[in-house]
Amino acid sequence: MSSAPALTPHLVMKDAGKAIEFYKAAFGAEELFRLTEPSGKIGHAEMKIGGSVFMLADEYPDMSAVGPQTLGGTPVKLHLAVENADAAVERAQKAGAELVRPPQDEFYGERTAMIADPFGHQWFLAQHLEDVPPEEMQKRFEALISGGD
Repeated sequence: MSSAPALTPHLVMKDAGKAIEFYKAAFGAEELFRLTEPSGKIGHAEMKIGGSVFMLADEYPDMSAVGPQTLGGTPVKLHLAVENADAAVERAQKAGAELVRPPQDEFYGERTAMIADPFGHQWFLAQHLEDVPPEEMQKRFEALISGGD
């Protein structure tokens, strides 16, 4: 078996070159490499945030590779652990992200916000606040959905 992670996100979007620059500015991502056609279209690129690698490419509709803008949205959310959710949101917005949900403390022990990048992908920016055992998390969840504390 390879030493590569078992699961690696692979994002498809319009204008992957601009997406690479956005991810560098918004999340401090490091570009590992890219494969570029003579036209400038990116066939494959790999980036790293912290210890996590993700892949991305421009759209290739003939290979069923289209992004959220073409599809009219995405059901997939990416969860990014950050040191400070409020600061991470501010940095992402300065780089061009749209705030979907402002930072708030959540029952599961994180301060979490959601942003949409300019390419249609949605990201949770999550700051760890406390370790919450599953049983306690279930109790908090039930209280939340019942409207109690």
